[in-house]
Amino acid sequence: MKKLLSFVLISAVLFTSIFTLTGCPAPADVASHNLSKKADMFEIDRRIVFYNGITGQYMLELIGKCSLGNYDSNGELTVTCKTGPNTFKKHFLGLSDNVTYFAEQLDDVDASIYRYKVIFNPATIVPDVDLIK
Repeated sequence: MKKLLSFVLISAVLFTSIFTLTGCPAPADVASHNLSKKADMFEIDRRIVFYNGITGQYMLELIGKCSLGNYDSNGELTVTCKTGPNTFKKHFLGLSDNVTYFAEQLDDVDASIYRYKVIFNPATIVPDVDLIK
C-alpha cells in the first residue's frame, strides 16, 4: 500500500512540475505568431528593403502585402506579394555577407493574444472541377 501511495504521490508531483514548467507561451510570442500568420495570409502591408552593408546603398525595395519565405535555405530569401484579388508575384533574392534586408510593418494590426483563428484555403477543401459541355 505504501508503494502505491508513493507512486501516486511521485507521479502527481512530476505531472505538476512538467505542467508548470511548460506553461503557456508569453503574450509577446503569441502576438508575434499571430502577426506572422496574418502576413502569410497577405493581411499586412510591409516595406522590405535590401541593402549593401558595405556601401550602405539600397538595392531593392518591395512595398505591399508581402510574405517572407518561411523555409528558405541559407543565402536566399523568397518574397511573395499579393498584387490583386487573385494575382501574386514571387521574388527570389540572394543574400550574402554584405547584402541583407529589413522588413518593416507599415500599419498597426490587431493580433489578439487571447484567441486564434484557423483559416482554411478553399482550394484545398473544394477541388477545382472542370465541367464538360
